Amino acid sequence: MPDRRAAVARSREQAIACANACEDFRGKDTVILDVSNITPLFDFFVITTGGNPRQMRAIAEGADDVMKALGSERRGVEGLQSGSWIVQDYGDVVLHVLNPGSRTMYDLENLWADAVRVEDWSAVAR
Repeated sequence: MPDRRAAVARSREQAIACANACEDFRGKDTVILDVSNITPLFDFFVITTGGNPRQMRAIAEGADDVMKALGSERRGVEGLQSGSWIVQDYGDVVLHVLNPGSRTMYDLENLWADAVRVEDWSAVAR
């Protein structure tokens, strides 16, 4: 089990770095959900809101640059052209960039209400 704990700790660091990148590109209401005890597929969701399609793409690209620098390659991406919801899969961390309407409609925080919300992540040194 120590290996799993170490893997989740590393994923948490990546999720925090990803969330900070979202904030750097003016993502709004950014949250990190720890889903490691709910699903074996991934450990963390990073969820943020972009005001328009151009900003959403900038957030996604900025986060991708940070994740690459941490050695985490993007395994998949959906929605870059949609303007409503971009999903980037990094294996243990999944980034969701939504426009305000999609964020309200899909309400991922409520859908994954059993997840533990990572608090005070923005206070973690970069």
